[in-house]
Amino acid sequence: MIVSGSASQKLAANVAKELGDVFLRVETKKFPDGERYLRVHGDLDEEVTIVQSTGYPQDEHLVELLFLIKNLKDLGVKKLNVVVPYMGYARQERRFNDGEAISAKIVAELIELAGADEFISINLHEDCVREFFNIPAYNLSAMPAIAEYVKTIVDDPIIIAPDKGALGFAEEIASIINCDCTYLKKVRLGPDKVETTIAEIKDGDKQVDISSVKGKEAVIVDDIIATGGTIVNAINILKDHGAKSVNVCCVHPTLVNDAVSKIFAAGARDLAGTDTLKSDVSCISVAKIIANQLKE
Repeated sequence: MIVSGSASQKLAANVAKELGDVFLRVETKKFPDGERYLRVHGDLDEEVTIVQSTGYPQDEHLVELLFLIKNLKDLGVKKLNVVVPYMGYARQERRFNDGEAISAKIVAELIELAGADEFISINLHEDCVREFFNIPAYNLSAMPAIAEYVKTIVDDPIIIAPDKGALGFAEEIASIINCDCTYLKKVRLGPDKVETTIAEIKDGDKQVDISSVKGKEAVIVDDIIATGGTIVNAINILKDHGAKSVNVCCVHPTLVNDAVSKIFAAGARDLAGTDTLKSDVSCISVAKIIANQLKE
């Protein structure tokens, strides 16, 4: 049995469809003073899966998730699987400065204390967030779904990570599609001058370098796109070095401050994200990936 908060209703319905399971209606609304109301309609099974991302507005969606978890436990659910496709506050997994709140740890503890028996997310910003849970916690990859999408939009791609931190995503997709990949790196030319360029890496016996982009259909891949500044910079570099086209894919399309228009204005041919978050570009579904995990 699948239920959903207001943030992930379509994704939850698709997960239920993949599983051939019941999708139970949850009524949510906001009172005039801003407080949340939540009611689960229908009879409950002993095992229930909640699907609820905690993206913008993060606080509202998080409170809704906690209400759902605790309410379902109080209503007699024995096992509660909690799927948070996009986990808000997960980017602060440690103290970078004295006195900071470790938000990822606090949110993990709240989810567990509310009554979650299992936690599932998609491409957490840092995999170590799973260690904040004392219940089974899974960090699934959306890259197979993105790879399948890439195969439908380009014939001869080279997968580009916009920085070294995203290289693992690019490598995973490239291995599925069987194509080249590389990443963009910053090279310090002097005290006040930094140049971003395409890294030279070995792919088996093949050298992937700056010339590898020329005439190719480049696909930039990242986990989160927020303001789009990093992506715009990457698009400009790829076009300067002769890329035939530049497409952009991400897992979590948070897309703030006119990010979509900035990316297209820079020359992107296509921009696609997964449905871990609702957005105008969320055309790649992770429903099957979540359903397969729930079958385990």
